[in-house]
Amino acid sequence: MGEVYGGIDAATIAAMMVAERAHYGATHPDAAARAGAGLPGFYQGVPMHWMRDWPMPFPFLVAQATGASLTDTDGHVLADFCLGDTGSMFGHSPEPVREALTAQAGRGLTYMLPSDDALAVGGLLTRRFRLPHWQVATTATDANRFALRVARAVTGRRRILVFNGCYHGTVDETFVRLIDGVPVNRPGLLGQFTDLTADTRVVEFNDIPALEAALADEQVACVITEPVLTNCCMVLPDPGFHAALRAVTRRTGTLLLIDETHTISTGPGGYSGAHGLEPDLFVLGKPVAGGVPASIWGFTDDVARRLDAARAATPAGHSGMGTTLSANALTMTCMRATLERVMTVEAYAHMELLATRLYAGLSDVIAAHGLPWHVVRVGARVEFICAPGPLRNGTQAEAAHAGPLEQAIHLALLNRGVLIAPFHNMMLVCPATTAAQVDTLVAAFADVTRILAQGKVTVGRV
Repeated sequence: MGEVYGGIDAATIAAMMVAERAHYGATHPDAAARAGAGLPGFYQGVPMHWMRDWPMPFPFLVAQATGASLTDTDGHVLADFCLGDTGSMFGHSPEPVREALTAQAGRGLTYMLPSDDALAVGGLLTRRFRLPHWQVATTATDANRFALRVARAVTGRRRILVFNGCYHGTVDETFVRLIDGVPVNRPGLLGQFTDLTADTRVVEFNDIPALEAALADEQVACVITEPVLTNCCMVLPDPGFHAALRAVTRRTGTLLLIDETHTISTGPGGYSGAHGLEPDLFVLGKPVAGGVPASIWGFTDDVARRLDAARAATPAGHSGMGTTLSANALTMTCMRATLERVMTVEAYAHMELLATRLYAGLSDVIAAHGLPWHVVRVGARVEFICAPGPLRNGTQAEAAHAGPLEQAIHLALLNRGVLIAPFHNMMLVCPATTAAQVDTLVAAFADVTRILAQGKVTVGRV
């Protein structure tokens, strides 16, 4: 028997990929003509290199995206469960955000001074996320980088700790992982000129003894973590893990940074609000301004007091935090609209209901075909994993990846009118998602898994 991915032999997967690529090429003539050889002027034919991670032979061109639907220039209307990999988690161009954006366009876009919207947003953030001090950045990467700089400044410690398999944007210090139990710089990292393992410790998620041992010498400034590992095969925390994490960080004087950029899918206050977590620092990016680039980072009174002291003892000069376009007027008005009128309790109730429906539908399909897969959910975020579960750490999550199989499934779903994230098997339900769209996704998934399970791929389907 040949190589197998997720219980499916490689020959079946390869045959599906050939058939689905042929179908895609035949049904996307406009994209083929204009983007088939790459978009002119861009490195590798795309304006941002991650756009090459999609499984299709060439990208389609988006004509319009509204709510939970996306239309390409070949006229295909897709049920969008990728939603810009969380950037449009509350739907494409929510009406309140669109109105705010249009109104602000006539008042100026950026002036490095606060506005009435900024006055409102500070209070909204404090009430929603239960921390008193906030700053605005442009991306979650920026916010995490600035928060880690603050953590080092107020603790006087150099080191941080991450969990194996973590993802915090492109923050250098977090690109460390375990291979055979040994910390190494993450493979594939380009242009890195220092050994990140010198000041970053890495342990497995859910491993409390390893965490305690890594923090015992009181040399770690900050633990940075998502409440759930999400940018891999999703890993949920064990019962009691977060309580133990908070206890050991407090005992060792280590700050705790919770990055909710993906887990904001849990509820209006994120996973932290829903589960009573008590971070010292908090980061949220991607969807917080309804699709306009923005992020926020907040911290406690204690961190603020210590930061004031650190700044007072430091000569005047560049702090290494903030960028010119951070907290611009356009960002602030869109963030206000999102917090006040989009990220509502009612919206989350709708998302939770349909995400539960999606979780159940996918689980039923997997069970019907006897596949060794499982489904996991965090609020409106759902993921099918082509391996048995549940997973407990980053090493298990990496082993669960089935790249060729996942790519074939993604392309087959696209050809059946459904878009999910290209990087892994992530799906998001937004306030505009309908029950019919969820059912379309489940039906497409059922068709694709049936073909894979039976090993009967039809080439030439158009």
